[in-house]
Amino acid sequence: VQLQASGGGLVQPGGSLRLSCKASGLNFKIFTMNWYRQAPGKEREMVASISQEHDRNYADYVKGRFTISRDNVWRTLYLQMNSLEPEDTAVYYCNVIYRGISTWGQGTLVTVSS
Repeated sequence: VQLQASGGGLVQPGGSLRLSCKASGLNFKIFTMNWYRQAPGKEREMVASISQEHDRNYADYVKGRFTISRDNVWRTLYLQMNSLEPEDTAVYYCNVIYRGISTWGQGTLVTVSS
């Protein structure tokens, strides 16, 4: 299984970014997919998840600002991030539990700064 995240970058507070995660090596459409993030000096934390049935869950600190979605045809996971705050600065990772193993992509860096 491979997860390839992209779309990170430098954005000003209040701005938007869209992250993508291309998956391969698994039957993408049947798995719950997750986004996590890890800020400098902090533990990795869950941001959002989307199930096979497209049920979505969000961490309280991103509710109303971030939207998780998926395209099963292209086997791609997305995270639309709006109203970004400096506290959102982190490396963002896509994740899937595959055969009982938590599998991670390489991460994409999001920096929110003026």
